[in-house]
Amino acid sequence: MKILIAEDEQYIWKPYKIALENRGHNVVITENGQDCINTYKRVPVAVAAGKNYNTYNNKHHHPPFDAVVLDYRMPGKDGMEVAKEILELNPKQRIIFASAYVKETLEDSVKQLRQVVELIQKPFEANVLVDIIEDKEAFEGLKKLMINVKDIEDKNYEPTSDQISDLFESLRKIQKGRSF
Repeated sequence: MKILIAEDEQYIWKPYKIALENRGHNVVITENGQDCINTYKRVPVAVAAGKNYNTYNNKHHHPPFDAVVLDYRMPGKDGMEVAKEILELNPKQRIIFASAYVKETLEDSVKQLRQVVELIQKPFEANVLVDIIEDKEAFEGLKKLMINVKDIEDKNYEPTSDQISDLFESLRKIQKGRSF
């Protein structure tokens, strides 16, 4: 799998990179939100042919990364702003937020992104991140939660604290309690 990580602290991202690469994943690190966006937009035109990079701007292509792990709070462009830009480019991109504030992050994702994203509560061990990234069932289960978000959106109102709590508990079950 090809993983893009945006984390501004080297002592935090370094163990993640090592653990993921030890499991055979290709990991790209960016240390701020703007670099993450710039990296996301540069995708190989033809990997097999060894071509150079071109701008990624077609919503119908497969995402250039299997997962994008975003630090929720970064200097400059924060994780939510980065997620918005990435999802505008590719609405099917798998986003995982690393945050000390998982409930706030979930609420913001519902309000600002109009979807639920995967969450992992900081601090966490590198093996927890590896488990979440390799768990394809969790990502599929997340799609089912989108029905609840669409229902909130269709009724054209802000989610209540009870709805956020229900989404939070559903997400906890989908992620098998590993992440928060």
